[in-house]
Amino acid sequence: MGKLPNEDLKQILGCIKKGKNVVFPPQMGFDAGVHLMDDGRYMVVSTDPCVGVPEEWFGWLLIHYVASDIALFGAKTEYFTISLLGPSSALPSVFHKVMHDACNAANELGANIITGHTGTYNGVSTLVGVCTGYGHINKNKLKTPAQAKDGDIIICIKPVGLETAVNFALTHKEQAEKIFGSKRTLGLTKLVTLQSCVNEALSLVELGGVNAMHDATEGGVVVALNEMAEASNVGFVVDYKKLLIPKEVEILKDFYGLSDTQMLSMSSTGTILAAISPESKSKVETFLRQNKVDVRFLGNFTGELNRFLIKNKKQQEFPSVADDPYERLFLEK
Repeated sequence: MGKLPNEDLKQILGCIKKGKNVVFPPQMGFDAGVHLMDDGRYMVVSTDPCVGVPEEWFGWLLIHYVASDIALFGAKTEYFTISLLGPSSALPSVFHKVMHDACNAANELGANIITGHTGTYNGVSTLVGVCTGYGHINKNKLKTPAQAKDGDIIICIKPVGLETAVNFALTHKEQAEKIFGSKRTLGLTKLVTLQSCVNEALSLVELGGVNAMHDATEGGVVVALNEMAEASNVGFVVDYKKLLIPKEVEILKDFYGLSDTQMLSMSSTGTILAAISPESKSKVETFLRQNKVDVRFLGNFTGELNRFLIKNKKQQEFPSVADDPYERLFLEK
């Protein structure tokens, strides 16, 4: 489930020709593309699906998935297009609810929905949304996952695996109450808005000192760090004990017998991995803590291409392939 394996993606992307004004075409590790506008600015474009999420948050997440990807490139989303596809049995009220919430989310971001498509089809079994976003940015403010540098500090903003725990509480309430307790389960269901990177990413760009950013969505920290390292042609060393892992994620790990790699691979939408210059560490930490944003300093990117994880004071190879336990947690009966 989810993204295709890297080798398959490379084959798919191989047929794409780069136009003369395309700055960054589709490529591994990039969740947005960039092209040059006539006025000399860049346009950042991203698209994302939304499927299998709680209906009450569908419209909000549909907008923020894309706005987050664009913000991680340093741009503020200005326009959205939306396609909503549902099964033939879908009621108009479902589409009304989703679009109402999507419009509110776009309005809060100061963006506009400019076109889209809505329909029901026999070949569709559940509600599916696809949103594309567009945002201008000055050339000197653009950030990509390929700009991490030797010596940059790796920071992690917001907890690892929180999205997985929140969505588990929303979609598996009875089971969640058994293993988390009813009070904490209710608390988790109120944390959905942490699944957005928009405010934190845009604030970091304005603050300065950030060289590269990536969110920890499908494949979690494992995919995010590996893709940044690959794109930037660097290695890294990170310390396991410095990760912010919620108690509920540890409970899921123990209850389902998950490995450390599976926990590090948990989809963590809203969590940012960023490369910042050593000189900016103090101001970044101060700013984030003043704004009550959880931040951890995990380690450093290095000029060596090796990728290491320090655990129990021992250095080991960082996982090269993600093993996201989503299917086991959400689909097993």
